[in-house]
Amino acid sequence: MTTDASAMDGKSGPSLRTVVVASAAGTAFEWYDFFIFGSLATVIARHFYADVGEATGYILALLTFGVGFVVRPLGALVFGWFGDRTGRKTTFLVTITLMGLATVAIGLLPDYGQIGILAPILLLTMRVLQGFALGGEYGGAAIYVAEHSPPKKRGLLTGWIQTTAAFGLIGALSVILITRAILGTEAFDAWGWRIPFLISALLLGVSLWIRLKLSESPAYVQMESEGGERRAPYREAFLTWKNGRFVLIALFGIMVAQGAVWYCGYFYTRFFMERVLRVDVALVDQLVLAITVASAGLYVFFGWLSDKVGRKPVMLFGMILALVAFFPGFHALTKAANPALAEAQISAPVTVVADPATCAVQFDPIGKTAFASSCDIAKNALSNAGISYDNSDAPAGSLASVRVGDTTIASVEGTGLDKTTLKAARTDVDARIRAALAAAGYPDKADPARMNLPLVFAILMIFMVAATALYGPQAAALVELFPTRVRYTAMSLPYNIGTGWVGGLLPAASFALVAWSGNIYFGLWYSIVFTAIAVVVALVWLPETKGRDLHTVGD
Repeated sequence: MTTDASAMDGKSGPSLRTVVVASAAGTAFEWYDFFIFGSLATVIARHFYADVGEATGYILALLTFGVGFVVRPLGALVFGWFGDRTGRKTTFLVTITLMGLATVAIGLLPDYGQIGILAPILLLTMRVLQGFALGGEYGGAAIYVAEHSPPKKRGLLTGWIQTTAAFGLIGALSVILITRAILGTEAFDAWGWRIPFLISALLLGVSLWIRLKLSESPAYVQMESEGGERRAPYREAFLTWKNGRFVLIALFGIMVAQGAVWYCGYFYTRFFMERVLRVDVALVDQLVLAITVASAGLYVFFGWLSDKVGRKPVMLFGMILALVAFFPGFHALTKAANPALAEAQISAPVTVVADPATCAVQFDPIGKTAFASSCDIAKNALSNAGISYDNSDAPAGSLASVRVGDTTIASVEGTGLDKTTLKAARTDVDARIRAALAAAGYPDKADPARMNLPLVFAILMIFMVAATALYGPQAAALVELFPTRVRYTAMSLPYNIGTGWVGGLLPAASFALVAWSGNIYFGLWYSIVFTAIAVVVALVWLPETKGRDLHTVGD
């Protein structure tokens, strides 16, 4: 039987370098497509959700972004089946084409002002197609590289596939920043936001040209040449305990942490700085771009390290670092990025005093909740201002109030008021609360002059080390868990559930937790709980797979 080492002897097919570059370039392009939307969520909300207000529009844009993640497991099942039945190369040519066309289409969509409710429906459809395609892309690229790689370099070489997410994000942020600088903010927000989407047409052509030069992977070719019984990827991957248990271990021992840690480090930090700490959006873009560039090589480093010490200890290091760092790190981020806010939270803490029975959760993803009680009006004003607050119970039926330090602001009972009167009441309460906040030292925006940028960068890099230590060896670990017959299907599903459902819904879910509790740090529990589950499962059940012969996995 041919071994992994001899399968890639360089005498036939593309060189190992060509395999890695072609696979990584195409996957980076797909991540570029995907991240453009997340980076432009605020602008997109104004164009496609213009009729529901700024805060709700932003939430709807986040949920639309999340929908692209939700459908990824479906793409994993469909393209995984084709990848195991018809080959790796053909399948990821299809995924990259579908992703590119859907992205270009977003750049051409008319907005809400032109076609009304049809605009967000079409936008949602394109996001579904993007997520569906990405669900099949990662598994194909990771497997293709792994099946070409010598066992002792598998972590290093698949680490390049892992770093494509960073390259895609770098490309997306760079194009956005350059386009905005050339056009100016006003023109970019009006129509220039479409340009990054339209550039995908050129990138799609280049990526297809590169990938057409590839041939099928040696492991798949060998399996085909050996023949055997007809393959049934779904049944073999999920309905047999031999493979099904490793699907569960991959999901709960690796991937739920991947979604929680990576997306917290890259996306929730962005939301937190922009919406809670009130850091200028352009500066947030620059910070995210800087940490992405600085951390890009860490994926390859940790992949290489896993070739030396094993996949499991490196990934566990990333998970445990995240558990230790998230809460103190975000508190330190507040002090470094907006020290005036941190000082005000200590000197003049905010408390909502209200009858708990009259308080609703301040999260309205469809924009239909009235939030008319005195408690809701008070909390809604604080939620829109991004202010953390505590709750204190008041006697039943009493009017809610807000304490800012020693100052008390009475709310207004809006139940039963008509829309015009209710709007005026909300405006009045909001103005009085904001005046009290300003008097207590709460800033409208983060002051760049007081910001400790080196410390902000250092804190964000700690999060990135955790994310890259977990993600760097991950492709090799997932590939090594499953036999060639069902590898595409079996590894793609847990990967896309972890990143798609746990990671993709993280921004909206974490924001909902913040809105429910009133505490700006409470959303971190979403990431902490999923990561803690993965640590336990990995310690107890995840096997070490370093150096496995891919042709004999599962035998």
